[in-house]
Amino acid sequence: MSDPMRPPVSPHHSHTASLRSDRSGTRASLRTAVVSEVLQDALDRRVKATGRDALDVLDTGGGSGNFAVPLARAGHRVTVVDPSPNALFALERRAAEAGVADRVKGVQGDAHGLFDVVERGGYDAVLCHGVLEYVDDPAEGMRNAVAALRPEGVLSVLAAGLGGAVLARALAGHFTDARQALQDPDGRWGPGDPMPRRFTAEQLTALVEGAGLRVGAVHGVRVFADLVPGVLVDTEPAALDALLRLEAAAAELPAFHSVATQLHVLGETPGATEV
Repeated sequence: MSDPMRPPVSPHHSHTASLRSDRSGTRASLRTAVVSEVLQDALDRRVKATGRDALDVLDTGGGSGNFAVPLARAGHRVTVVDPSPNALFALERRAAEAGVADRVKGVQGDAHGLFDVVERGGYDAVLCHGVLEYVDDPAEGMRNAVAALRPEGVLSVLAAGLGGAVLARALAGHFTDARQALQDPDGRWGPGDPMPRRFTAEQLTALVEGAGLRVGAVHGVRVFADLVPGVLVDTEPAALDALLRLEAAAAELPAFHSVATQLHVLGETPGATEV
């Protein structure tokens, strides 16, 4: 959002400031800060390349709008596809409260039947966050996400990381679970594991490339955040800010991808502007 005390800025700069302000200064920002930064940079390049202030964004599995509403506040038009009516109701309420109901559209559906509810090739950017873990065929889910893109579009993929789960189970003293997750084809630590599937960075990038995109960037998300006791950051804003900076510094380093709770891959069509 623009600050009335500041001089006017270009629409492009205004969009950047608006989205990034949504992820600063809260514990929840530890889960979204890195992805928000990478995604906004990619959208800024699309804005510049197309000459349009507003892009059409598809958020598959977007739920209650953790990314969709900030993107709409940044001026973009966002369609959210989610199988849960309750999530879509929460999205509608959240968008209304943020004053962006006219730029957010919720549609009930899933990745398998994506084109029963949205247009092929109709979007400048597609978000596929927290989807590939749950679909029957991740490769098909990825292909559908890519097929929704316009030429020179951008795909943002966020999925659960195998290494982070192994590390978390081991640090909690569940050593057998940790070994099971490490050896299981889907990265699950046992029958009680609520996550159907986890990925390594190599598996995720292979899915993106297999769907015809080039990988623009790979980031580890929540490398430290899920391991740091909440008491260390919940009562000390300076500590939270320092942890956010640490997460950002480690995100692009391949050495930390193997222990991240989540992995983020930015895929771009071959003609898109380089990262």
